[in-house]
Order: sequence, then structure tokens, then C-alpha cells
Amino acid sequence: MPTLPSADPRLAHGVRPWSELAPQLVEVAAGRAPADLVICGGVWANVHSGELIPGIDLAVLGGRFAYCGPDAGPCIGEDTCVIEARGRILSPGLVDAHMHVESGMLTPTEFVRAVAPHGSTTLFADPHEIANVMGIEGVRLMHDEAMVQPINLYMQAPSCVPSAPGLEMPGAELGPEEIAQMMTWPGIAGLGEVMNFPGVAAGDAKMMGEIAEAMAAGKTVGGHYASPELGRAFHAYAAGGPADDHEGTRAQDAVARVRQGMAAMLRLGSAWYDVAAQVRAVTEAGLDTRKLILCTDDCYAATLVREGHMDRVLRHAIAQGLRPMTALQMCTVNAASHFGLERELGSIAPGRRADVVLTESLVDFRAQTVICRGEIVAEGGEMLAPRPGFIWPQPAKDTVHLARAVAPGDFRVEAPAGANYARARVIGVVENQAPTRALEAEVPVVDGALCPESAPGDLSRIAVVERHHGTGEIANALVCGFGYEVPCAVASTVAHDCHQVIVVGRSAADMALAVNRLAEIGGGACVWREGRELACVPLPVAGLMSDAPAEQVAAQAEVLAQALRDCGCTLNNAFMQHSLLALAVIPSLRISDKGLVDVETFELTEVVIS
Repeated sequence: MPTLPSADPRLAHGVRPWSELAPQLVEVAAGRAPADLVICGGVWANVHSGELIPGIDLAVLGGRFAYCGPDAGPCIGEDTCVIEARGRILSPGLVDAHMHVESGMLTPTEFVRAVAPHGSTTLFADPHEIANVMGIEGVRLMHDEAMVQPINLYMQAPSCVPSAPGLEMPGAELGPEEIAQMMTWPGIAGLGEVMNFPGVAAGDAKMMGEIAEAMAAGKTVGGHYASPELGRAFHAYAAGGPADDHEGTRAQDAVARVRQGMAAMLRLGSAWYDVAAQVRAVTEAGLDTRKLILCTDDCYAATLVREGHMDRVLRHAIAQGLRPMTALQMCTVNAASHFGLERELGSIAPGRRADVVLTESLVDFRAQTVICRGEIVAEGGEMLAPRPGFIWPQPAKDTVHLARAVAPGDFRVEAPAGANYARARVIGVVENQAPTRALEAEVPVVDGALCPESAPGDLSRIAVVERHHGTGEIANALVCGFGYEVPCAVASTVAHDCHQVIVVGRSAADMALAVNRLAEIGGGACVWREGRELACVPLPVAGLMSDAPAEQVAAQAEVLAQALRDCGCTLNNAFMQHSLLALAVIPSLRISDKGLVDVETFELTEVVIS
């Protein structure tokens, strides 16, 4: 496997520490030595002072800013590269404070190549998806690939593997010992989102041990779904150490978190549209914005390629009423400060990494030239930096282990004896939001089993098939909200967070075909209709990612999305919501390999109501 680039945390991402470069930076700033790079005649987007300052030059040495001010002429030598800004805005590189590389269906290398041309120069990624499949070995591979990227890609040590202990069976488990080990790696920025909020609120020894290891290392602890509706448990969770939360959907969620000293992370992903409601905490309630941060959480490959990344979030936040400078601060310096890296990232100022984007406008932010650590990495929407040579080992491509081929009968849900109808619990999908509704429906019974295809509306079957240990376990339930109208099925090995095989359909025969197809190709996503495959996205790396170019994966994903629409689906991003239905830590109803989960009580429940 790849070798860790360095055991010295000061050399994360290959940047020499400020302290080592300080004497040389002083010489350049004083005009006594030449810079490596000078950018002339730009408008400085100063996120510290909140100003747009015209007539500014930037001088860079060793990948760090040495001088930010007028007339950098004395810094220009024979070998200095000079870029003429010609009045364009000099913006700090954009920062995504919370995201999952795997959600893009791309490896770190291909994810970076998709987002860097949009102006994203720093990412804080929680690789708990691959951790649930491959354990600490998967995290190590993600970390090592991140370290050789041309932009700053930090990893967080996954905190909840599994995310819901006792309610699901992951491919691996992590605890305080593994967290302590990961905290010594140079590219680890903190502890990933702590989803087990009942465990923290109850003082669970394992969770508190993991948080303690991160705190002892001086790292930031990520949070998840700390809702003020939890009452005292919400306060207990905040006291336990999590420092942020990205699951808010209302203005009062942002207010409650900030009042507790937590950062409210407002996300705009491919399926999560949570910024508009929460920015009212600023535009209407006047909240101080230092603890407000923009992020994406989960972005689909097609979204990244066609619409953008943090630039898309920035434009959206401004459109919701935020001042452009405020929105820029929320995806640059605020994020850097949150991770204790304000002296390293997130602004254009002496000593910081020279991450800068040249753009014509903040309101309609479009990256023209993207510079990271003093090197031009993208220009005019095209990636210029070379692709790192990182190869995933074969064990990472052999992670789908079914006990046997599944059959249509495996998706049978027994009804009470002699019943013609049975009342059943139903997972209700909510468009553009992660939470689901806990619904009930009268379901026809055929041959002693529930027959959702005969019910009015768009009631479908949903099942999770265990794929890590070959146990043969299959859990079945019902779901509505996708809008499927014909016999069909969509299956995926992307099923947050344990990433078993999840399949939804209105045809048990198509469901079986779809699941068996994924076992054949080593993971991915596929859509079947009446015995025919309409679309397939192979994801051979841990059943989560493709090492193909982002454009190719995006094209495959768009065919998948069209296939879902052809089956009657009306959701904005059906696949993303499909993949979240197994995440047993977000209310209200979910499904795991162990059965239907009532997340309000954190207990398994029956599909058929007796």
C-alpha cells in the first residue's frame, strides 16, 4: 500500500511551516528579495476586515503569502512569475468545512479534479463511508491519497463506525484506540461527525473516549443532529465536546447551536437545501456570523461537474440575502478558524498558504484562475495540475460479499394470517431534506404477504442486503415518496453509513436482478425496469467510489438519474435520498440490515402494526 508522506504534522500537504519560512518572507515583504509569484493589480477580498480593497498586489514565496499591499514591484526578480489581475477580485480559496468525498462517487484524486476548477482549495472530509466498509485501512488509504493532492484535503477520523451501534452491522468497527492512532497522522484535522448523540448525552464510555483522544490532540470534534428539541440531551451533547452541526434545517437550529458555542454549518448539497431557512438567523435575527459556516456535506458527481461546488453554495447563500462578504467569510476564514487553522488557511494575509482565486464578481462567483499553495492548479474551468499517481489496492475493490444470489422471495413481508389488508409502517421521503417521516398505510395482502404494488399511491418495497460478512441477512420494509409508477428497482452499495446493499422497487423480480448485478460488478448503483437494466454506475472502490474521471462518472450518474425519472420518480435528487434511507441516526424511520429502525427511540420496530 502507499507510504505515508511524512510523520511530521508540520509538513501536511508538503507546505513548509510558517516559522521556517518567516525570515525569507520578511525579506520578500521588505522588498529585499524576489518572490516566486506576484499577482498585480487586483481587488483584495479581505475577509479579516470585511473590505474590498482595490489596487493590491500579492507576493508569494514558498507557497505562502509574503506581501499583500500596493506596489509589489520590489518583490519581482528575474525568475518571478507575474500574473496581471487587471482589476479582478482576489478571493481566498474556498473552503468546504464538512463533506464526504465518497458521496461524489469519486476517489479523492478525481474529486479534487472536479472541484478545484470551481475555486475550492481546502476540503475537510470525513471518510466514515469507507471506514464502515474497510475500517482504519480504508481511512489510511483516503488520508494518503489526500496528502498528495494539489489542494489542501484534510481528513477527519471517523467517530461513529458503526453510526448506530446495535442497530446495524458495519464492515468494521473503530474505537478510542484507533482514534488515538489516527490523531498522529499529519493530514487529520479532527474527529468526524459524532452521530451517536444518545451515546454522548448518556456519557457512553466509548464515545467519550474517542472525543477525549481528539481533544487531547488539540483537534476539533465534529457534531451531527444536535437538535434543540432533544431538551437536556441537547445541552449534554454540547457539553460532551462536539463543536459543530450541519444537520440544521431551520433558523432556530442555527441560533440554538451558536448560543452553545457550536458552529452552525449551513449546507447546500445535491439533495440538502438547508441554507435558505437558516440564513434568516442572520438576515432577520441579526446573529453574529463568526460561528456560521457554509458546507456541502454530500455532493453528487453530476452536481460537481455541471453546477459547481463551494462556489455554488456561495452564490446560493448570497441569493438568500447574505451580504457577499459575509457569505465569503462563511466559506473561508470562518471555516479555517473553526479547525484552528486561521493562521494557515482561509484568508489572503502574510504567512498564510497562498490559496487565491481570481474572479470577476463575488455575487456571481466564477473561478477564472485558481492558485493553491502558490501554484496555478486550474484556469478557465480546466484542471492544470498533474494527476497524482495513486493506485487503489485490489482488496479495496473486493468488498461485496453476498452469502448467495438473492431471489424475488427474499423481499417478502409476511402479513397476519387470513388478512386481506394490513396496517404497516412506511418510511416517508421528504424532498431535499435528510429527515424522513414516520407514516402508516393500509397495504393489500396477496398470498399471505404485503403487496405494496397493489396499494394506491407510490408505495414501494425497500430492503437492505448484508454485503460485508456474507451473513445472508435481508431486512425488508416499505417506503413512499419516490413516485415510482412502474415495475422497477434501484439498488446501490452506497447506503449511508454501513453501506450494505440497499434496494427500492415496485417489483421483487427487478429488485433481485439489481442486487445480483451489483454483486457481479463489485458495487455501484443500477436501475432495472421489467427485467431490463436501464442504467449502471460501477463503483469498484469499496463499492462507494469510481477511479474513473469525474466527467465519465457524472455522465453515468446522469443516465441513472434519467432512468429514475423514466420510472416515474419526481424527486430533485432521488439517488442521494435513496442512499440515506439506511442512515439510522436521522429521524424518523430508517432501515438497516437488522430491520426497520425508529430513530426517535433508537429501537428496532416492526413493519406490520399488530
